Amino acid sequence: MADSALMQPRTHRVAADVGGTFTDVVTFNEETGRSFFGKTLTTPESLIEGIVTGVHKAGPPLDEARLFLHGTTVAINTILERSGARTALITTRGFRDIYEIGRINRPDAYNLFFTKHEPLVQRSWTYELTERMSARGEVLIPLAEDELEAIARQLREEQAQAVAILFLHSYANAAHEMHAKRRLQALCPGKFITASHEISQEYREFERTSTVAANAYVGPRVHSYLAEVDDRLAREDFQGTFYVVQSSGGLFDVRTAQSECIRMLESGPAAGVIGTRAVCQRLGLPDAIAFDMGGTTAKAGVVHAGEVVMAGSIMIGGYASGLPIQVPLIDIQEVGTGGGSLARVEAGGGLRVGPQSAGAVPGPACYGRGGTHPTVTDANLVLGRLSADRFLGGEMPLDVEKARKALATHVAEPLGIEVVAAADGIIRIAATTMSHVVTRVTTERGLDAGNFTMVAYGGAGPLHASLIARELRIPKVIIPPSPGHFSAYGMLVADLRRDFVKTWFRPLASMDLREMEAIYAGMEAEGRTSLKAEVPDEHGLTTRRAADMRYVGQEHSVTVDLPAVLFETDDLAGIKKHFDDTHARRYGFSTPAAPCEIVSLHTSVIGYLPKPQSQRLSEAAGAAAYERRSVYFSDAGGFLDTPVVQRTDLQAGNSMDGPVLVEEHASTTVILPGDRLEVSPWGDLVIHIGRS
Repeated sequence: MADSALMQPRTHRVAADVGGTFTDVVTFNEETGRSFFGKTLTTPESLIEGIVTGVHKAGPPLDEARLFLHGTTVAINTILERSGARTALITTRGFRDIYEIGRINRPDAYNLFFTKHEPLVQRSWTYELTERMSARGEVLIPLAEDELEAIARQLREEQAQAVAILFLHSYANAAHEMHAKRRLQALCPGKFITASHEISQEYREFERTSTVAANAYVGPRVHSYLAEVDDRLAREDFQGTFYVVQSSGGLFDVRTAQSECIRMLESGPAAGVIGTRAVCQRLGLPDAIAFDMGGTTAKAGVVHAGEVVMAGSIMIGGYASGLPIQVPLIDIQEVGTGGGSLARVEAGGGLRVGPQSAGAVPGPACYGRGGTHPTVTDANLVLGRLSADRFLGGEMPLDVEKARKALATHVAEPLGIEVVAAADGIIRIAATTMSHVVTRVTTERGLDAGNFTMVAYGGAGPLHASLIARELRIPKVIIPPSPGHFSAYGMLVADLRRDFVKTWFRPLASMDLREMEAIYAGMEAEGRTSLKAEVPDEHGLTTRRAADMRYVGQEHSVTVDLPAVLFETDDLAGIKKHFDDTHARRYGFSTPAAPCEIVSLHTSVIGYLPKPQSQRLSEAAGAAAYERRSVYFSDAGGFLDTPVVQRTDLQAGNSMDGPVLVEEHASTTVILPGDRLEVSPWGDLVIHIGRS
């Protein structure tokens, strides 16, 4: 590279979000405040090619970038597709069947066909090792070195690709796990080896086993994928820093991501919720539902009282038969309904939409890439909600006749209805299905969705947001600028973050607050040290504390945020009140007179990064429609002559009554009859929802 290129200041940040159907790229210039966008079909055979194509579409080259931020579904897809590594599990002698037995959930008690969770590691690949720690961290049985060496020989002979280590009570004392990992790295070079204490320091052996097994299972694939991205960035002369988005919404460096892969399960969706919080901050909204609908799935999260709602674990595959992952993460619920979700008539004559998706290949029928089955996108096109000539700014023309043929063949004719009725039915079923994912993060958490504003994004979110809002009586929907790239934008407003959890059983009434403070301080010191290189100024770091608490006699706990003032004033009564209030909000009742106890301590160390500043729009008269189109609205009884407005023509303060379509490069917003649209000073589309 020429010396002049080496001296060129790097002023851009690049964010890339790889989804199941599309790859989105946003490039932000820190000097000018301008953003550039690129969107391309995801390339499943080589995801990095889609990223590079998106970067080239966005404009500024990677050699001008200071930061590369990345969110990807590679980890979660590896688990869902069961396409991970050949993984072995080493555990304490006598506890080989922890992973198989699980919790013996039977939520569907009378279902004769109920099936349990399916472990990622076969029982024949689970090895027992003589060693034992007590729940207090005392060594009861020393680790048997000869057995460890024998297991290592077997792993080499069986050609295991990854190894997970889970010893009983390692959350209290990880010495045996640490030693076993060091020895296995020496005896089995080249294998991906992970120990449970590196991922989770909480109790519950099944959950910890499931978490470390999943980390090992996805580890080789994620490690090689991130290495491939890193290598390609180097070939593109990128000389900045590569960060990956965690499921907690924070950023961590690529080396940490390659070893703690399970922390990036929900990296793309998490970035969208972080972006929603930024929208809430600029509009002064305390509470919002983040709703993301892309080509493959729809996701929902919550911002409550100005903060993102977090969870301590997630069930991959659902509560009934899923696998628990025990790491701090944003509370995100997901359903397999997106623009590419396939519609079909089942044996009993019912119409079903999703969870199967046409994906990027072959894609919906209207893409003309070989797909023959109808999807949600095909239905929107037939109903007039999408333009056949201006999809993705005209880069990707859509074929209306292929969409109509797919709908007629697979839905309308089998049901004996018109094609338009079939398309409308698909949209309504999809909206109802997606409303359920919203209730899972609100109603099921003790929150009233009707008290929240919905922030809708993703390429397909603005098409369906108003229908979902009507179903749940949500009064207002906000479509942020460039919703089709919003998750990538969320990466640009994310911060560096390290999350720590430590199991620590103590009755609150007799608890030593100084001992609790010392544990928090130790975890926070580790987090500050790990972020020091990226955020050398101590003022750029902050911490947030929480605790898992429960009433004495309860089995499960709730996570309670603990403000710093409670520790500054030694306020045990204040901690109890925070717990009672959280319990009442979550479960509808509390017992202030009953004793409670601490289960685990949570802390997050956050390193703030400079954020892109929102640009205010100028105020002007209302935008004129550049087209009128016949669009079907079932509540209106048929097709209506509907104005179509270009979003770039809208200015702050503009308002109009539905029906209206607002088109932009990567999305279309539908304002239903009875709704009213207003444009915020920052260009957000604020939709006031009417009644059906």
